[in-house]
Amino acid sequence: MDAVDRDILIALQRNGRQTNAHLAERLGLSASATLERVRKLERDGAIRAYHAEVAPEAPGVGLQAFVAAELKAHSRDHIESFQRNIARVSGVKTCSHVTGRFDYPVHVAVHDLEHLGRLIETEEER
Repeated sequence: MDAVDRDILIALQRNGRQTNAHLAERLGLSASATLERVRKLERDGAIRAYHAEVAPEAPGVGLQAFVAAELKAHSRDHIESFQRNIARVSGVKTCSHVTGRFDYPVHVAVHDLEHLGRLIETEEER
């Protein structure tokens, strides 16, 4: 990865919807060279996905919270199982494995406190 690739990553982090032509112009490259670099970054896993950042006040999202999750066991199987399952939970925005008292701070966006309570109870049952 060179400086141009890093510039592409930074530009796409700021605006993942910009056209290839606009990105090429900003970088001083041809559109074809830029597209080739972006596709290589995607293939190599440097660019994993493109996302829409949804406003917190969007319909149906009345509450955002951080929930601390603690695993019962820390084997590779438990960690991988938790990560697979939490990725499927509607309302989870981010989840990171950290050190300290809790294993995962989980950022959720839900309708209200009742919805948050149901989400936590459901996940505790798993």
